[in-house]
Amino acid sequence: MTESTESPVRVAVTGAAGYIGSRVVAQLQETHPEWEVTALDNFYRGTVRRVGDVDVEYVDIRQRGDLTDALAGADIVMHLAAVSGVDDCEDNPGRAHEVNVQATNDVAYHCRQTGAAMVFPFSMAVLGDPHEFPITVDHPRDPMNWYGRTKLLSERAIEDFAAGAFPAHLLMISNLYGDHEVGSQRVSKGTVINFFVERALAGETLTVYEPGTQSRNFIHVEDVARSYVHAGERLLDQLEAGETGVEKYEVASDEDPSVESIAELVRDVAVEHGYDPSVELVENPRGGGETLVSDFPVDTTRARERLGWAPERGVEETVRELFERRA
Repeated sequence: MTESTESPVRVAVTGAAGYIGSRVVAQLQETHPEWEVTALDNFYRGTVRRVGDVDVEYVDIRQRGDLTDALAGADIVMHLAAVSGVDDCEDNPGRAHEVNVQATNDVAYHCRQTGAAMVFPFSMAVLGDPHEFPITVDHPRDPMNWYGRTKLLSERAIEDFAAGAFPAHLLMISNLYGDHEVGSQRVSKGTVINFFVERALAGETLTVYEPGTQSRNFIHVEDVARSYVHAGERLLDQLEAGETGVEKYEVASDEDPSVESIAELVRDVAVEHGYDPSVELVENPRGGGETLVSDFPVDTTRARERLGWAPERGVEETVRELFERRA
């Protein structure tokens, strides 16, 4: 990676108060304290107000003028702000369109006008129900919900905006888990593994949708945050070389256990710590709207070879860590 000695690298992070965004800001400071980081959020879901020595500034990215002012001078824009998750998008479809589609277009247009590089997570939700494995970013798009469609619309738009104008990395991220600390605040989200741990700690039954053998690929939030840093480093080299256009990367792990096996792992670790939750299979309310496969491998060769990134955290290690911290 080559950096200019004339002025510091400037990175703007949208969605910086959220689950991933706050960890990205922390990771940028830890890895590159010489970079200048601007953190932006409208606090729709995010609760973090300060990360290290960086204050999270209030900016509603739906306001194009405010967004443009906030991004001014950035060499790299890491655009994480989103209405994330299937349920939130279904409940707030208009807001999801404004944030996930229109505002993302505005970020990409800003990068086209200024030449700033861009990083954007576009989620495996764009694939819909995959039938070919291992998963790669080259698989056909067929989203099953509005969340996935908003990400697909943005993926396509960024490809068009970046062509001949700026370099962009699109990160296809698998199912998140784990938490992290920002100062004295612990930041988490109710994803599958985190959900099971919280239910076990509360003495509640771990309910698994039938058939239970459906598997998913899981990636720790800290590993995801590191991928943004690696992307930023490569983008600096691409900016210096005058490269433009989109590169896509799979950000996933080598672990794709079944949902039932995750619940059983959480139960077993809970028992070791004096809890006694049970695991119960329940009727799947999603019916046919869910991928039901026993293996869900993802090919991360691109990220390993081009970005020098690889996952470091493991599911069992993290589950044990979550219980030990609460014991």
